[in-house]
Amino acid sequence: MPRACGQVSRPTQETWQHGGVTAATHSPSFTADADSADAVLLGLDPEQREVATTLRGPVCVLAGAGTGKTRAITHRIAYGVRSGQLMPASVLAVTFTNRAAGEMRGRLRTLGAGGVQARTFHSAALRQLQYFWPKAVGGDVPRLLERKIQFVAEAGARCRIRLDRNELRDVTGEIEWAKVTQTVPADYPAAARKAGREAPRDTAEIAQLYGTYEQLKRDRGMIDFEDVLLLTVGILQDRHDIAEQIRTQYQHFVVDEYQDVSPLQQRLLELWLGERDNLCVVGDASQTIYSFTGATPDHLLNFRTRYPQATLVKLVRDYRSTPQVVHLANGLLGQAKGRAAEHRLELVSQRETGPDPVYAEYPDEPAEAEGVARRIRDLIAAGVPAGEIAVLFRINAQSEVYEQALADAGVPYQLRGAERFFERAEVQKAILALRGAARSGGNDPLLDDVVELASQVRAVLSSTGWSAQPPAGSGAVRDQWESLAALVRLAEDFSRSRPGATLADLTVELDERKAAQHAPTVQGVTLASLHAAKGLEWDSVFLVGLTDGMVPITYAKTDEQVEEERRLLYVGVTRARLHLTLSWALSRAPGGRASRRPSRFLNGLRPGSAAPGARADSAAERGTRKRGRRGPVLCRVCGKTLTEAGELKLMRCEDCPSDMDEGLYERLRDWRALQAKEQGMPAYCVFTDKTLMAIAEAAPTEEGELAMISGVGARKLERYGVDVLAICAGQDPGAADSDDA
Repeated sequence: MPRACGQVSRPTQETWQHGGVTAATHSPSFTADADSADAVLLGLDPEQREVATTLRGPVCVLAGAGTGKTRAITHRIAYGVRSGQLMPASVLAVTFTNRAAGEMRGRLRTLGAGGVQARTFHSAALRQLQYFWPKAVGGDVPRLLERKIQFVAEAGARCRIRLDRNELRDVTGEIEWAKVTQTVPADYPAAARKAGREAPRDTAEIAQLYGTYEQLKRDRGMIDFEDVLLLTVGILQDRHDIAEQIRTQYQHFVVDEYQDVSPLQQRLLELWLGERDNLCVVGDASQTIYSFTGATPDHLLNFRTRYPQATLVKLVRDYRSTPQVVHLANGLLGQAKGRAAEHRLELVSQRETGPDPVYAEYPDEPAEAEGVARRIRDLIAAGVPAGEIAVLFRINAQSEVYEQALADAGVPYQLRGAERFFERAEVQKAILALRGAARSGGNDPLLDDVVELASQVRAVLSSTGWSAQPPAGSGAVRDQWESLAALVRLAEDFSRSRPGATLADLTVELDERKAAQHAPTVQGVTLASLHAAKGLEWDSVFLVGLTDGMVPITYAKTDEQVEEERRLLYVGVTRARLHLTLSWALSRAPGGRASRRPSRFLNGLRPGSAAPGARADSAAERGTRKRGRRGPVLCRVCGKTLTEAGELKLMRCEDCPSDMDEGLYERLRDWRALQAKEQGMPAYCVFTDKTLMAIAEAAPTEEGELAMISGVGARKLERYGVDVLAICAGQDPGAADSDDA
């Protein structure tokens, strides 16, 4: 039956379940021959489809990790453009990183909505500020100060306040927080106390530094990134004609990662909107990890209070991670508290089953790093690309030991958050070479008999250090080769997406990417902090250094600060598609005191740990109380979920190595045979072989430890406990009774 004009086609269940709804980063946005509005909707699941087709009024999308939120909102924009309901130039899509904005622009181009503006808050505001400054203020826009830490250092010198490197960074962070919360220097001490800030210096000193920093900028005619937002807000508040001009241009707004919006960004968004409500926001309160910068999930959680008529859509189908990874992520959030936890999303994995998360304990940090490096080397040997592996830690200072371990293992790596890609010397040299070749055209001897774009790039970059095969080992030479190889891969992708593109076209693309800091992917194991990993994903993820005092970090004092640390670990877990390893070290250095404990967030999730809030009974009480299954039982050796009765008794897989005392096991068997003969019963009625093996592996020294072993119930504990403990202690099982006599 033909559809009525404008009626949206509905996909069959097979279309979205089996027709390619996969991790958004691993699938094309839509097929090249899809040239209609309805074609944009193919492959979306029912919830993503609702997002894509609800084009009017306020829409709030609560999207869990890996649920295809970027796919949903880009297809929403593209469907609106393709169906004629949205004009490309009337849409402003806002996100929080240059990489995310660049990815969104790329997807929109592929979907046929290339005229849509997709920018960060700062980029959109700076563009408007530059355009309207001559009209609103007059003259040229002040120069942009990209790195404010030098000015903060100079402010410290003027105030005669000595700041070390860490204090400089922390004070700079406090100034940024004050500005995004629209706090002036004089009000900073009171605002910091009210917000419960752990100030790095006396708040009066920071207020003085803040004021001096602002004066330095004014004296030199400069503004910082926060000023871009503040000045844009000021102009839009004071100049209604300019505000109306912007509102005439932009009729529809989409905001990604809405849980990370600061009060200042929210104010700017309100000024863009005016009295209208064509706003779609997307976020997940459980991924709020930037509150220290002024971000708050309150705007997301209060959205339906501000807009009672808003459409609410929840995305919970996880296309990124296996059921095992999703189970751990859900368990981690299941222990969360606070307002964000009340709105947590229970993810449902759409992928096939995979390996269980691995939990690994090491005696010290170097041993942990070496163990991780060995495991990574094994994964690469098994076919996992180095670029699909990440090592994530809480603070950047943890990276050094992993850099050394990977270098020693001959594994290439890249440090995320270090020097910007386009600022690397080899990248700048390569782009100059490409630009020169583009200008000379057919007169460049390097391009003789080379026609195809990617081949031209390879030919040009061969003169700057690129080769078809990477150099052996790691270090600076390998790092430089990886940068050039990233440019080659970018050229290959660009050539595929734009057949007929020239070297000149590629240099324009590189200039645009440099301006947006949208770097290509470098092949190599990624080393990154948990914060820097937000928005990224890998096949294999190693979460390292998971000890109390690091995760949660020691300076997380309040309940909300601790809960943010839990959310940070949740973000780390949900970066993994397939392999996930969680590890910790009991001491910092070899030979150190083993005083560290695994992160409290893993309690009840890792093997052998009690759930938070469990009653602290004696071991005997825990063993004799009727046992109930609270969840999956995991192998104490490899972490795999146990299902067989014998494995559950041993608390390990049958094929995992045993640490059983063979001599003890034989003594227990001899004792059991004697007991069975005296009582006229089969030997297994005393204890089964598996129970004896479990006892021999545990070698209990007191009644409570024996009571915890599966197969040792209250009756057998009372009847045989004294004998078994005596045998475990290397004594004659009848010796205690003889002494008492």
